Amino acid sequence: MSEDRRSVKTYVPVDQKDRWQDHADELGMSQSEFVRTMVQAGRRGFSTADSGNPVDTDPSGSDPRGDALETQVESALSEGPLSWEELVEAVVGDFEDRLETALDELQDRNRVRYNGRKGGYTLTDE
Repeated sequence: MSEDRRSVKTYVPVDQKDRWQDHADELGMSQSEFVRTMVQAGRRGFSTADSGNPVDTDPSGSDPRGDALETQVESALSEGPLSWEELVEAVVGDFEDRLETALDELQDRNRVRYNGRKGGYTLTDE
Protein backbone atom coordinates (compact mmCIF):
# COMPACT_ATOMS: atom_id res chain seq x y z
CA MET A 1 0.00 0.00 0.00
CA SER A 2 1.29 3.47 -0.86
CA GLU A 3 2.46 5.77 1.93
CA ASP A 4 -0.15 8.28 0.70
CA ARG A 5 -3.12 5.96 1.21
CA ARG A 6 -4.79 4.40 4.22
CA SER A 7 -7.47 1.74 4.50
CA VAL A 8 -10.90 2.53 5.95
CA LYS A 9 -13.31 -0.25 6.92
CA THR A 10 -17.03 -0.07 7.55
CA TYR A 11 -19.89 -2.51 7.86
CA VAL A 12 -23.17 -2.09 6.01
CA PRO A 13 -26.20 -4.35 5.45
CA VAL A 14 -25.70 -6.92 2.67
CA ASP A 15 -28.44 -5.44 0.48
CA GLN A 16 -26.87 -1.98 0.70
CA LYS A 17 -23.45 -3.35 -0.27
CA ASP A 18 -25.07 -5.16 -3.21
CA ARG A 19 -26.74 -1.91 -4.36
CA TRP A 20 -23.43 -0.07 -4.08
CA GLN A 21 -21.66 -2.78 -6.07
CA ASP A 22 -24.34 -2.71 -8.79
CA HIS A 23 -24.11 1.08 -9.05
CA ALA A 24 -20.29 0.94 -9.10
CA ASP A 25 -20.47 -1.65 -11.91
CA GLU A 26 -22.87 0.59 -13.88
CA LEU A 27 -20.37 3.45 -13.56
CA GLY A 28 -17.40 1.24 -14.43
CA MET A 29 -15.82 1.87 -11.03
CA SER A 30 -14.37 -0.36 -8.37
CA GLN A 31 -16.40 -0.49 -5.18
CA SER A 32 -13.64 1.36 -3.31
CA GLU A 33 -13.60 4.12 -5.91
CA PHE A 34 -17.41 4.32 -5.84
CA VAL A 35 -17.58 4.63 -2.04
CA ARG A 36 -14.78 7.22 -2.03
CA THR A 37 -16.56 9.27 -4.73
CA MET A 38 -19.94 9.07 -3.00
CA VAL A 39 -18.49 10.06 0.38
CA GLN A 40 -16.85 13.10 -1.20
CA ALA A 41 -20.09 13.98 -3.03
CA GLY A 42 -22.06 13.59 0.20
CA ARG A 43 -19.71 15.91 2.09
CA ARG A 44 -20.40 18.82 -0.25
CA GLY A 45 -22.36 21.58 1.38
CA PHE A 46 -21.88 20.27 4.94
CA SER A 47 -20.20 22.50 7.51
CA THR A 48 -17.31 21.56 9.73
CA ALA A 49 -18.24 21.43 13.40
CA ASP A 50 -15.59 23.94 14.48
CA SER A 51 -15.75 26.64 11.86
CA GLY A 52 -19.20 26.52 10.30
CA ASN A 53 -17.37 26.67 6.95
CA PRO A 54 -18.51 24.38 4.14
CA VAL A 55 -16.27 21.37 3.53
CA ASP A 56 -16.72 21.71 -0.24
CA THR A 57 -19.01 24.11 -1.99
CA ASP A 58 -21.49 22.69 -4.44
CA PRO A 59 -23.45 25.37 -6.30
CA SER A 60 -26.32 22.97 -6.92
CA GLY A 61 -26.76 22.37 -3.16
CA SER A 62 -26.62 19.21 -1.10
CA ASP A 63 -26.85 15.98 -3.06
CA PRO A 64 -27.20 13.10 -0.59
CA ARG A 65 -28.08 10.49 -3.24
CA GLY A 66 -25.20 11.49 -5.53
CA ASP A 67 -27.52 11.95 -8.51
CA ALA A 68 -26.59 15.52 -9.51
CA LEU A 69 -25.41 15.90 -13.07
CA GLU A 70 -22.10 17.28 -11.84
CA THR A 71 -21.50 14.12 -9.78
CA GLN A 72 -22.36 11.91 -12.75
CA VAL A 73 -19.96 13.84 -14.98
CA GLU A 74 -17.17 13.59 -12.38
CA SER A 75 -17.79 9.85 -12.01
CA ALA A 76 -17.76 9.29 -15.76
CA LEU A 77 -14.53 11.26 -16.16
CA SER A 78 -12.79 9.60 -13.22
CA GLU A 79 -11.47 6.86 -15.53
CA GLY A 80 -9.99 9.31 -18.04
CA PRO A 81 -10.96 11.66 -20.86
CA LEU A 82 -14.19 11.13 -22.79
CA SER A 83 -15.42 12.74 -25.99
CA TRP A 84 -18.66 14.74 -25.91
CA GLU A 85 -20.54 11.76 -27.38
CA GLU A 86 -19.06 9.32 -24.86
CA LEU A 87 -19.91 11.66 -21.99
CA VAL A 88 -23.50 12.07 -23.21
CA GLU A 89 -23.82 8.29 -23.48
CA ALA A 90 -22.45 7.81 -19.95
CA VAL A 91 -24.94 10.28 -18.47
CA VAL A 92 -27.93 9.21 -20.59
CA GLY A 93 -27.15 5.53 -20.01
CA ASP A 94 -27.29 6.10 -16.25
CA PHE A 95 -30.65 7.85 -16.62
CA GLU A 96 -32.03 5.02 -18.76
CA ASP A 97 -30.96 2.50 -16.13
CA ARG A 98 -32.60 4.53 -13.34
CA LEU A 99 -35.78 4.97 -15.39
CA GLU A 100 -35.97 1.23 -16.03
CA THR A 101 -35.47 0.51 -12.32
CA ALA A 102 -38.16 3.05 -11.37
CA LEU A 103 -40.63 1.56 -13.88
CA ASP A 104 -39.89 -1.97 -12.63
CA GLU A 105 -40.53 -0.89 -9.03
CA LEU A 106 -43.75 0.94 -9.96
CA GLN A 107 -44.97 -2.10 -11.91
CA ASP A 108 -44.12 -4.39 -8.99
CA ARG A 109 -46.32 -2.18 -6.78
CA ASN A 110 -49.09 -2.15 -9.43
CA ARG A 111 -48.86 1.65 -9.81
CA VAL A 112 -47.85 1.53 -13.50
CA ARG A 113 -48.44 -0.96 -16.28
CA TYR A 114 -47.58 -1.20 -19.94
CA ASN A 115 -50.66 -0.93 -22.17
CA GLY A 116 -50.03 -1.62 -25.85
CA ARG A 117 -53.51 -0.41 -26.87
CA LYS A 118 -52.87 2.97 -25.28
CA GLY A 119 -49.39 3.12 -26.74
CA GLY A 120 -47.27 2.97 -23.62
CA TYR A 121 -47.06 3.04 -19.86
CA THR A 122 -50.09 4.14 -17.88
CA LEU A 123 -50.94 4.72 -14.23
CA THR A 124 -53.25 2.17 -12.69
CA ASP A 125 -56.42 3.22 -10.88
CA GLU A 126 -55.22 1.82 -7.55
